[in-house]
Amino acid sequence: MRDRFSGLLYWLVPGVGVKRWIFVAAFGVIVLLDAATRWLIDEGIGGQINEILDGVVVDYFSPGDLTWILAVAGAALLVIGVWMWLRAVVRIARGRNPKGFRDALAGRRLQQGYKIVAIGGGTGLSTLLRGLKRRTSNLTAIVTVSDDGGSSGRLQKELGVLPPGDVRNCLVALADDEALVTDLFRYRFTEGEGLSGHSFGNLFLAAMCGVTGNFDRAIKESSRVLNVAGRVLPATLGVVRLCAELDDGTTVEGESNISAAQRPIRRVFFDPPAAAPLEEVIAAIRDADAIVLGPGSLFTSVAPNFLVSGIAREVAHAHAVKMYVCNVMTQPGETDGMTAADHVTALLANAAERVCDYVIINDEPPSRLLGAYAQEGQMPVVPDVDRVAALGVEPVGAAVISEQENVRHDPEKLANVVLAIVDRTVADRATLVKPASAYRRSTPSAPFVGRA
Repeated sequence: MRDRFSGLLYWLVPGVGVKRWIFVAAFGVIVLLDAATRWLIDEGIGGQINEILDGVVVDYFSPGDLTWILAVAGAALLVIGVWMWLRAVVRIARGRNPKGFRDALAGRRLQQGYKIVAIGGGTGLSTLLRGLKRRTSNLTAIVTVSDDGGSSGRLQKELGVLPPGDVRNCLVALADDEALVTDLFRYRFTEGEGLSGHSFGNLFLAAMCGVTGNFDRAIKESSRVLNVAGRVLPATLGVVRLCAELDDGTTVEGESNISAAQRPIRRVFFDPPAAAPLEEVIAAIRDADAIVLGPGSLFTSVAPNFLVSGIAREVAHAHAVKMYVCNVMTQPGETDGMTAADHVTALLANAAERVCDYVIINDEPPSRLLGAYAQEGQMPVVPDVDRVAALGVEPVGAAVISEQENVRHDPEKLANVVLAIVDRTVADRATLVKPASAYRRSTPSAPFVGRA
């Protein structure tokens, strides 16, 4: 009984496109009744509804003409209202979600959510997308394509396709039937000459690339097959190799070799250095309400996107609210001993632009798995919020982790924090008289070191 009642209430949610036409039809009925009342009066039977309109229009029309005009107008409004109401219902019924009206209505609500661009790679980006897709379907994931290890690296070397691993993770996260797709796309062959070590998802994208002739087109067709909420875009279609300059001046080539170097990273760069972005990437950044960087490996998942020509500049100049999701744990060989402020400093330095206004920092350190991570050389990222604020960005502390088999960002908790920041920023920008704090981020930020 309660489910039925809540289902009825769901039809009252604004923006569905049904109620407005019901009101039009109802108004048409009122006008028709007024016309009918006038006819009855002409026949000697009293009425009330017509008296409401008489005071307004009696000076312009004769009683007989007004009766016919209202009859035609009322009938037209009734027909339009009923027709448009039926169209709205049919449109929902034929929507992307065939499971029922309530799910279809939820899909309509998601289409009206914020336009959010998420930039990064690895498992962190897919975690963020899982949380956000429950709030909006206007999602664009911009994914790095510099992975050269494992199955992705092998496919790049053998078939010449861009590394599909991070793209695959995002497609799975945004898929309609995520549970089934996750099991299928993550299935990894353990035997077979040439197949061992490959995941089905990577092979699927490689095959789709061969069919369509283009990696970008392959992603679009895969998104359609998987009924993806939002879209996934590679940061560039150029073939690039990620390199890193270490603190001792040596250079390491290849993403898989960077963390294995076991030395502090000074900066990352592409070889060759020029990589053009997709036009859709630039358009999505310019049109976004919010841009979220990370979470993910700082130097090998987040920063490489800003090595693509123009992306850092577009993010810095975008009207969207911009935030960086700092990692929960340090990463061996990549961010050993780095605090939250160190993460932000390195991000700004490698982007060479002011690409974030807020930094989301986990302030609830893990407890149950802390010992296991310590054995792997991983420690919680220290939330040194004072140093972060001194960099000219606003730290946002929140409990956003989940401790299951791993210490990860919790999709729901992280999405709640992201949307709370967007809501607050939108409210600040819409306020006629703003507090002084609303203007603080427009002042020049603390200087940071650009790319060498």
